[in-house]
Amino acid sequence: MLEFLIPAAMAEGGAGAAGGGGAIAQIVMLVGFVLIFYFLLWRPQSKRAKAHKKLMSELSRGDEVTISGGLMGRLTQVGDEFISMEIAEGTEVNVQKSSVVNVLPKGTLKSI
Repeated sequence: MLEFLIPAAMAEGGAGAAGGGGAIAQIVMLVGFVLIFYFLLWRPQSKRAKAHKKLMSELSRGDEVTISGGLMGRLTQVGDEFISMEIAEGTEVNVQKSSVVNVLPKGTLKSI
């Protein structure tokens, strides 16, 4: 007579165990998403920001640079926040230092 109650009791115990496993799976998924976010988004962005900061700190007079607006020129003055850039003979512009995208190899402007 008690035999029909045993499968019902085992089914209740199995459902409780599966619910606990679901919580662990959710935590593992959350940790996985955080790791993916870190390695695909946050870490590369911080590397680019660090490289750009290093580039700005190494700017010196005479460097040939490109700024974010597409202008290319030779640096004539380098300040803390602004730079003066000669884009043609006798034509200088003042721009923010952070707008420098890259430093060109010496002689690039003459070859253009």
